[in-house]
Order: sequence, then structure tokens, then C-alpha cells
Amino acid sequence: MQEIQHYVLFPNHDNAMRLHRELKNLGVRATIAPTPRAASKCCGVSLLIREEEIEAVEACVREKGIEILKIAAIERDVNPKRDRYC
Repeated sequence: MQEIQHYVLFPNHDNAMRLHRELKNLGVRATIAPTPRAASKCCGVSLLIREEEIEAVEACVREKGIEILKIAAIERDVNPKRDRYC
């Protein structure tokens, strides 16, 4: 089974930090994460959110006027042999 992760993408890190703070105040869980290259080559910071909280995130973005690029759904890339050299 493939797991889909949702990332909020930003034009700069200031917007990412601002949204993270606002979501925390609302009790919405978001994790600061590196932006997957499959999603964007812009800002290196994104927020990892749960699918069931997308609407709350979008509402916060509208209400607070925080600029985002998009919310991207990316297939989780799990490679159990990553960083194994023997």
C-alpha cells in the first residue's frame, strides 16, 4: 500500500514559519520538513500536514493572508536499503 503525504509549499521560509506558528495556535498539527524535490525546487522548507486537516490549513491561509504555492500530495518514498552500503 502506498502512503500519500501532504506538503504545504511556500515561496520563502518566512511564510512557512508564520503558518506553522498560526497552525500551532489553532491546535492543528504541522511538521516542518524539507521540501521534496518531486514537489518543488523553490523554497527548501515545507509543512507536512495530515490529509484530514487540509481544509483547516486552507482556511488559516485565507484568514491570515499567508502566501503559499500549493498543497502537494506526494507518494511517500520509503527505501529500506537507503544509506546501506554493505
